[in-house]
Amino acid sequence: MATDNRINFWRRNAKVPGSVQPVYGAQHPPLDPCLRRTFPKDSKPKYNNIGSKKACSFHEFASSTDDAWDIDDEEDEELRRTPPSGPVSIQASLLHQAGDPERRPTHPRTEAQSLPPPQEDAAEHVNGRVGKSSSDADLSTSSVRSSLQKQQSLPVRPIIPLVARISDQNASGAPPMTVREKTRLDKFKQLLASPNTDLEELRKHSWSGIPREVRPITWRLLSGYLPANRERRELVLQRKREEYFGFIEQYYHSRTDENYKDTYRQIHIDIPRTNPLIPLFQQPAVQEVFERILFIWAIRHPASGYVQGINDLVTPFFVAFLSEFVTEDVENFEVAALPQETQRNIEADSFWCMSKLLDGIQDNYTFAQPGIQNKVKALEELVSRIDADIHSHFKKYEVEYLQFAFRWMNNLLMRELPLRCTIRLWDTYQAETDGFSHFHLYVCAAFLMEWRKEILSMLDFQSLLMLLQNLPTIHWGNEEVGLLLAEAYRLKYMFADAPSHYKR
Repeated sequence: MATDNRINFWRRNAKVPGSVQPVYGAQHPPLDPCLRRTFPKDSKPKYNNIGSKKACSFHEFASSTDDAWDIDDEEDEELRRTPPSGPVSIQASLLHQAGDPERRPTHPRTEAQSLPPPQEDAAEHVNGRVGKSSSDADLSTSSVRSSLQKQQSLPVRPIIPLVARISDQNASGAPPMTVREKTRLDKFKQLLASPNTDLEELRKHSWSGIPREVRPITWRLLSGYLPANRERRELVLQRKREEYFGFIEQYYHSRTDENYKDTYRQIHIDIPRTNPLIPLFQQPAVQEVFERILFIWAIRHPASGYVQGINDLVTPFFVAFLSEFVTEDVENFEVAALPQETQRNIEADSFWCMSKLLDGIQDNYTFAQPGIQNKVKALEELVSRIDADIHSHFKKYEVEYLQFAFRWMNNLLMRELPLRCTIRLWDTYQAETDGFSHFHLYVCAAFLMEWRKEILSMLDFQSLLMLLQNLPTIHWGNEEVGLLLAEAYRLKYMFADAPSHYKR
């Protein structure tokens, strides 16, 4: 059924999904390791024999590939019942199996009691450590569950994959604060402390990145949530926060009503898929915050309602406003430990800033999503003028821009970049006029050009689409995003005001 739905989506006469409809590629993979297939070491998984025949069109590709992101309602329920620390804890468990001395359990007897009785061909315990048996390749479901129980007994801090780290420092390991960065921070503080903040000057300084210490207040100002007048800010914050929780009291109970239950159900399904590798977003307190924010926004914007992908747009704001109260790693911070009033303020501010963002791109999410379709067409035309080789390459192998760029527009590249890169990217989007709607087009074009060599090396439809939907940005940091933005600005300068420039 899921495959049929995807094929119908791409038929020329089919309607593009609107409110509360599936959006292609808008979900993360399921978190539950029990749902993953396991294969023997010496054999490779077979995906409907796709290797025997090249997929020459998207229809064949869609019908010949099992989409691991589409799971039915029963699996969704099982996913929500699974402990949220699955992927991260598995890494800690693997480190323990590898013999990392810092990852060994401090109470072996307690660990042994938490495990089921040893089974034949499961695992061999040697000197208190777990070693692989000869038939370890044929892991059963019970052995997977056994490893999950075992990892829960490990008293160590989970290992966060690089892609899930939210630190806004460069991936290359730059020092926390250089002299230049300190000077920039002082300039921001000076601008923010003035009786009436010069927003144009603030945008100018924000374009190349906002220091972490002043990002929350700067984002509130640049999004239009706070006034430039310093004396009025506290009153505006108090009034808007009270207004948001007034919406909660007035509307949130209606989530089980007949008119809204489908909307709430879709939100409830999507929330666990939001940044699944980051423990912060798997906390029940955080997921409840996201559910309230998205539900209130959806019923207050009936023209679009909730569409998959909007859930991602809350996360940068939530992290930015949370970092105002957290000095340690945000990825592992327990939000429930904050005072209740602080949690409420973070939630309300995230709601209003997300609403301000969506006000500028709401046609992306109305029925048939015309905003996204127009932006994808604009991207296709822009690329045909920037790089005719890539454009011809896509045509030769029947790759349509909608097949990969739809998600780029729908999620503002949040599924293609680590969250730390998205936050840095949004510094510039906030500083740009119509950054989320207009400048984003040139960022997408520059992002596509970044992978020019890899794209031209792919000589079939399937390889091209696999590359474009899984671009290797795991090691990206501020430096890479800065170069991407510089190229996007160059493209905008050359093409935005010259519609016939390089036109063929």
